[in-house]
Amino acid sequence: MAGSAKQIFSKIQQANNVSKGTLYVVNRNPRNLERLRLAYKVDGYHLERPVRNFWHRLELNASKKYVTAKLVHFENGPVIECSTNEWALKRHLYKGNDFTAFITLGKVFASRCLDAGLTEVRCDFIPSTGKKVDLFLRTVEESGICLKEPNRIRPAYSWDMHRPEKPWEVME
Repeated sequence: MAGSAKQIFSKIQQANNVSKGTLYVVNRNPRNLERLRLAYKVDGYHLERPVRNFWHRLELNASKKYVTAKLVHFENGPVIECSTNEWALKRHLYKGNDFTAFITLGKVFASRCLDAGLTEVRCDFIPSTGKKVDLFLRTVEESGICLKEPNRIRPAYSWDMHRPEKPWEVME
């Protein structure tokens, strides 16, 4: 078994080495363009509700007993899902939809988002002071998730008056 593990480890090292003289590396991460803010966002119509101008959107569903938080991708559907109905959360809560449940759900949801490498999410909720949803959103933000997605970098044309600086270019 140890010999096979060594062989696997050496193959992984060979695959990760970039040989000298290569000018570029191919990144096979399908979400890479979203992280670079270059990926296409479906605009939809401006009067459409719920809006479709997002890469990842936060959805929060509260029933009489439980609360569910989802991170939805615009093409592939739910990416991360967290609920107070899960046994691991339910056993630590007195009730599935009280203030403590919303705070705990916010911590667990933010932790799962950070584990997946997602730090920016579109949130369409309007927080109101002292409500359960406000506590959930505040907990998610305090845990390191930004509740606003960055704008898409659009290509600059020759007739554009303003050409924004690209984040990967350093002008010195």
